Amino acid sequence: MSAPALETRDLTIRFGGHVAVNAVSTAFRTGELTAIVGPNGAGKTTYFNLISGQLPATSGAILLDGEDITGLGPAARAQKGIGRAFQITSLFPNLTVHENVRLAVQARSRRAAHLWSLWSDHREWIARADRALEEVNLVHQRGTLAAALPHGDKRKLEVAIMMALEPRVFMFDEPTAGMSVDEVPVILDLIARLKARGDKTILLVEHKMDVVRSLADRIVVLLNGVLSADGDPATVTASAIVREAYLGQSPAASAGGGHG
Repeated sequence: MSAPALETRDLTIRFGGHVAVNAVSTAFRTGELTAIVGPNGAGKTTYFNLISGQLPATSGAILLDGEDITGLGPAARAQKGIGRAFQITSLFPNLTVHENVRLAVQARSRRAAHLWSLWSDHREWIARADRALEEVNLVHQRGTLAAALPHGDKRKLEVAIMMALEPRVFMFDEPTAGMSVDEVPVILDLIARLKARGDKTILLVEHKMDVVRSLADRIVVLLNGVLSADGDPATVTASAIVREAYLGQSPAASAGGGHG
C-alpha cells in the first residue's frame, strides 16, 4: 500500500477544559475521498482547522507526504499543497470573480506580476483562471464583483480559487451548505471529477448522508472529538454508532460541546 499523502498522529486541541479534538490518528491516501462525519459539536470543522493551520494543535502532529508540517502557518501549508474551502466563504469582495481566481493562479506560479514579467505569463494566468471558472460554471460572471454574487456562486468561486492553487489535498467543509437545490449538483459533480482523476487526496465534511454515500470511498466518524469509526461507507453507515449519532439517540453524541 502506498504511503499516506496526509496523516494526523494523536492530533489534539483543548479550549480551556474542553478537548475539542482528542488524539485523532488516521491517514489519507492519494486517490481516496474520505468523508468526515458526526453530529454538531463532534469536532469536524475543528479537525479541519488543525490540518489547514487555522488553529494550532495542543499536541500531536500533522504530516504531508511524510513531512511534519505541524509548526507551519496556513499560508505555508497552502504553498505545500493543502487546499481548503470553508463553510463561510472567504473572498476578496471588491475584486471581480476573475481577479479573485487570477490572484490564486499568480500565487501558485510564485512569480508576482511586475513591469518586466513577460506578457505570456499574464496570458497564461488569465487562461488558467478562465479554465477554473469554466469548471464551476462561472465564466459568465467573470466581470462581476465577488460581493455581488449570490451565496451559491460565492461557494463555487471559492472552489475555483482552490482549484487554481492546484493543491494535492482538497478539503471541502460542507461545500453545499446554503446552496439551492439546482446549484448543488454543480459542486458535487466537480468533486466527483476531481476524485475520478485519481491524483488528489480529498477530505469532505458533509451532513447529507446521501452525498456522503455517493462520493466517499471511506467514512471517518468523529464523536466528541474522538475518532469513533473508520471504514468503507456501507459498513460505517450501517454501524450502531453512526445511526445513534444521526438519530440523536446517543447520550455521548448529545453532550458534544460547541465546536463543530
